[in-house]
Amino acid sequence: MKRAGVMGWPVAQSRSPVLHGFWLTQYQIEGSYDRLPVPPDALERALRALPGRGFAGCNLTIPHKEHALTLLDRLDGAARRIGAVNTVVVAADGTLEGHNTDAFGFHASLAAAVPGWDAASGPAVVLGAGGAARAVTAALLDYRVPEIRLINRHRPRAEALAAALGGPVEVVDWVQRAAALAGAALLVNTTSLGMTGQPPLDIALDDLPRAALVNDIVYVPLETPLLTAARARGNPVVDGLGMLLHQARPGFAAWFGVEPEVTPALRACVLASLEAG
Repeated sequence: MKRAGVMGWPVAQSRSPVLHGFWLTQYQIEGSYDRLPVPPDALERALRALPGRGFAGCNLTIPHKEHALTLLDRLDGAARRIGAVNTVVVAADGTLEGHNTDAFGFHASLAAAVPGWDAASGPAVVLGAGGAARAVTAALLDYRVPEIRLINRHRPRAEALAAALGGPVEVVDWVQRAAALAGAALLVNTTSLGMTGQPPLDIALDDLPRAALVNDIVYVPLETPLLTAARARGNPVVDGLGMLLHQARPGFAAWFGVEPEVTPALRACVLASLEAG
């Protein structure tokens, strides 16, 4: 029986077991995907124990994504560039490979939700400068967005991200966030603002072209105030659940040998688990 799981501390909130479990059932695979609570000081030991426990690999969630960079045998280009690992694959010889699939998940989510969407169609505005912003910005650079306006409440963090990734990334002051929307083709919120239990995202959309795509990677709630406001003025919108679902595809394929699909049934299953709390 093939085994995989998700390591985190805590890990009870992870929805990865729900979506991977759905695929295991759908594709009739004899396997398991489990929650693996691992405190930070036990991460290396837990990772090195994966082969002996019969695991094909695991996902990593908070607070392990950055720490794992120094604990694995190999890293793919995305993990090195983004500076975080969210997917570990046990190779045939028992060595550990670190991957980051968040950039893939972001782009795949937008491409699936808006067929024909072209990242290179115009400037993108990215709110935030954390790990998610790094993955989103890396994906946009890979797909040749002509200009990225990076905006964070703490400007030095945005400047550090821009310097690390290079390319046509311009850091904009938080107070100029509304004006920075002028002429944009894409707006992405990667901050926690608007998430359940967090303050709302305060941004006026008046200068945002109505054809611009608006994406909020927050998925609790699924319909954030940002998406509601954008939808009301006619902008196409994409919620954050798609990124969660699509980023899981490469790991499942590596561990269980099947290329999974993101379907309406999968989305409904994960959404129901979110609503159940």
